[in-house]
Amino acid sequence: MTNEWTAPSVERPDPDRTSDERTALDQWMDFHRATLMMKCAGLTSEQLKVRALPSSNLSLLGLVRHMQEVERWWFRINADQQDLPFIFWEGDDEADFDEVDGADAPTDIENYWAEVQAAKQAVEPHSLDEVVPSAGHHAGRTRNIRWIYIHMIEEYARHNGHADLLREKVDGSTGE
Repeated sequence: MTNEWTAPSVERPDPDRTSDERTALDQWMDFHRATLMMKCAGLTSEQLKVRALPSSNLSLLGLVRHMQEVERWWFRINADQQDLPFIFWEGDDEADFDEVDGADAPTDIENYWAEVQAAKQAVEPHSLDEVVPSAGHHAGRTRNIRWIYIHMIEEYARHNGHADLLREKVDGSTGE
């Protein structure tokens, strides 16, 4: 009998009920990152590739790949002004979702966590009040680091709702 790879379990941190603003934002980011990974935990590579509907490109692995790209885009490219290539979007802004059939789920999850760590390191030295110019198609706009954090929490919250529905479709699991 062979042991098929399954997405690893994660511990989801419980954000402090009282903390300073930066700590709260960091903790809520970690909460949402872990929530997405909780929805993937225990599933095989093939289960992570299951689409929401035949006409949809949405899958748990696609969400992981998308959030890896979004972590890089907002925290490293925009907040820290790093000149980095896109991971999946080069030439196709839906590649993170569209190209999961041949994707390597263990590598994608490992790369997701590496990008999260790089994003945390990139944004750590920046003040929440620091205003940064926008990159790419948003060039000419500015925003502060606080806005980027809040936007990212919103992005995770929205996609974690998708992850709830996807996980229920895969194996009937519901809840947090």
